[in-house]
Order: sequence, then C-alpha cells, then structure tokens
Amino acid sequence: MTVIEDRPQVSVTARAARRIAEIIAGEPSARALRVRVEGGGCSGFQYKFDLVAGSEPDDIVIEREGATVVIDEMSVGYMEGSEIDFVDELIGASFKIQNPNATAACGCGTSFSI
Repeated sequence: MTVIEDRPQVSVTARAARRIAEIIAGEPSARALRVRVEGGGCSGFQYKFDLVAGSEPDDIVIEREGATVVIDEMSVGYMEGSEIDFVDELIGASFKIQNPNATAACGCGTSFSI
C-alpha cells in the first residue's frame, strides 16, 4: 500500500477482501475495487464503489488476500483511518466504511458528513 503524505492508512477487513476477490473473479475486465468520495447523498458526501481495470498514478493501492482496493488522493483525505468492511445482514449485504472522521451518517451507511 502506498501512503500519501504520512496519512493514516485505510484498512480492508478480511471479510471485505474475500468478497472483493469473489466479485473480481467473476468480472474478466476488473482487477480492483475503486472506492471514492463524492459530494451528494443525504449527509453531504457519499461513497462510490466501482470495478476497475487498474489504478491511477495518484491512487493508494491496498492489497489483501487476493483483493485490490484503489482510492484516489482526494478521497483518501476524507477517509483517513477508515476501515472498509463487508456485512451480510438480514436487510442485505453491502460494503460498509467505518470512518472516524464522519460526524454524521445516514441510515444506509453510504452517505456521511465531516
């Protein structure tokens, strides 16, 4: 993993890594899961997840248990110290980000404010 400007790393749980590897194995053109932060959502910012062929020059790259996650430099600033997890609950399965910088979040867990 590349850490930009001594920022705390973003971590990926073993459960999330296994799920990412499973998803990528079924997508021939995908090599990584891109996580980014965009403006919007009910709390001001929202997480976006996309399958991509590779990383860009300013990305941090997190590799764990056969899975690769890439995050652009701007998004890393909003996600310092976060943990990416995968949860399988009664209401559905999804990636969840535990972000220590978020001051509020929506009920679905994909939107937050700082």
